[in-house]
Amino acid sequence: MAEYLPLDLPEQPKLAQNIIHFARALRRAGLPIGPGRVIDAIRAVEAAGFTERTDFYWTLHACFVNRPEHRTVFAQIFRLYWRDPRFLEHMMSMMLPSVRGVQEERAALAAEKRAAQALLADHLPEDGPQGQEEGTEIDIDASFTMSSEEKLRSLDFEQMSTEEIARAKRMLAQLKLPVKPLTSRRLQSAALGMRMDRRKTLRAAMRHGGEIRDIARAKQRERWPNLVVLCDISGSMSQYSRMVLHFLHAVANEKGAGWARVHAFTFGTRLTNITRHLATRDVDAALAAAGAQAQDWEGGTRIGDSLRAFNMQWSRRVMGQGAVVLLITDGLERSDPDQLSHEIERLHLSARRLIWLNPLLRWDGFAPKAAGIRAMLPHVDSFRAGHSIQSLEDLAQAISRPDDLGEKARLMAAL
Repeated sequence: MAEYLPLDLPEQPKLAQNIIHFARALRRAGLPIGPGRVIDAIRAVEAAGFTERTDFYWTLHACFVNRPEHRTVFAQIFRLYWRDPRFLEHMMSMMLPSVRGVQEERAALAAEKRAAQALLADHLPEDGPQGQEEGTEIDIDASFTMSSEEKLRSLDFEQMSTEEIARAKRMLAQLKLPVKPLTSRRLQSAALGMRMDRRKTLRAAMRHGGEIRDIARAKQRERWPNLVVLCDISGSMSQYSRMVLHFLHAVANEKGAGWARVHAFTFGTRLTNITRHLATRDVDAALAAAGAQAQDWEGGTRIGDSLRAFNMQWSRRVMGQGAVVLLITDGLERSDPDQLSHEIERLHLSARRLIWLNPLLRWDGFAPKAAGIRAMLPHVDSFRAGHSIQSLEDLAQAISRPDDLGEKARLMAAL
């Protein structure tokens, strides 16, 4: 829960107009808010009063937020609109390089960029942040500049604006996660097979009085593995989890992708199976249903307990046929690290490959200092970043190459 400063009221406040403008900013940031909710919010504030800052926050929150993914955006816009008396100058300094606000420059926090666009929609020029006079032509040498698509590939999911998130989702929907088939010990008939099919040869000979006329050939059968995804949806992972689940929806619905089945589980304080929701063709409906079922979205984290629940209840059902496991979490666990180490080791022994995607690897100076990370790292096959489109594109390399370790070797040396 965010910290709240006292709200300074003007002598003649126009609270209703301010709530309307606040609702418009939320709508620009992607929250589905109509006139009915605005009227309900004004009436709710009138009934609850405007004396306690915490009551005012949660009154508006109850009226405008009905999905877990909207909480962060609401909190940031509320903080900037109602708490900072010079929020416009501050956000202009974040949006426009040529304007300096009262605060020092820094990287935007989660949802701040979206909040800035929503609050400044009526203040930015139509032709971009630095507008140009009509008729002026400017020649720019862009031979050494990155395209917007390349920049978006490497951009952190947490730092994306509303428009960038929409573009990123469209790009994620086009990504593929190919996998090589596994060679089974079972045989299948093949005219050019390298092995002799003894049974078929003898059956054919019995039809001719025991005389072997032809040698039947066979080859080893190929089968496709399962993909099992365990995704952390705690507060520190919520934005990354949404983007990864968007990507996994595309993988689960891709025809000819190679995976036998894609099983998806979310965990925060408890484990939730959302596999059936990924089968829904519409990605928005699928993720909305998954979010409604996972009641612990943006809650606490109990990685050890969640892995224990998976190992006890689901491992034998979904881990057959050489399954590949993707574990998406930052590894920040507060419970017993010994239990976590035991459960992750058990999961590793059940999987053909265990790949850990951790968004904390976006930091150059990342080191395995947290107890949860130190307990989990020795028991994974590959340790990779999972904070951008590029990191998800690189995931195909980790799956197709059994010897890929990612950053594990470097970090194991630091343990």
